[in-house]
Amino acid sequence: MITPLDIQNKVFRRSFWGFKPKDVNAFLNEMINDYEKMYKENIEYKDKIGMLSDQIRQYNTMEETLKSTLLIAQKTAEEVGLNARNKADVIIENAEDTGKQIIYQAREDVRDIKEEYEHLKKEIFIFKTRYESFMKAQLLSLDEFYNEIESNTKANVTEGHTEIV
Repeated sequence: MITPLDIQNKVFRRSFWGFKPKDVNAFLNEMINDYEKMYKENIEYKDKIGMLSDQIRQYNTMEETLKSTLLIAQKTAEEVGLNARNKADVIIENAEDTGKQIIYQAREDVRDIKEEYEHLKKEIFIFKTRYESFMKAQLLSLDEFYNEIESNTKANVTEGHTEIV
C-alpha cells in the first residue's frame, strides 16, 4: 500500500511539453493531505475494528457463559423442584403411615376398652348374683333363726316356761 510519504517523495521526470510543476505540486500536496487523512482514518478504523472484535469475542464468551449458567440454573431449579416433590411425597407417605398407625392403635384401644367393659359387666353380674345369693342365704338364716326362736318360745310357753332363751 502506498503511504502518504511515498506520494510526497515521488519525483516525476520532466518533459518538454509537460504539466506546470507548480500545479502538479499543488495537486500532489492536496492529494497527500487527503490521502494522509484517509490513511490515518483507516488505521483508526482498523484499531476500532480490532477493539470491537475483541469486545464482540468477550460478549460472545459472556453470552455463552450466561447461557450455560442459565441452563445450569434451570436444571438446578428442576432438581430442586423434583427433590421438593419427592420430599413432599415422603412426608405425605410418612404422615399416612403414622395416621394408619394411630387409627390402628385407637381401634386396638377401643377393642381393649370394650373387652374391659364386657369383663366388668360380667364381674358386676357375678358380684350381684353372689350378693343376692349371700343376701338370700342371710335371709334364710335369719328366717331359720327367727323360726327357731319362735318355735323355742312356743315350746317354752307350752311347757310353762316363760323364759326366753
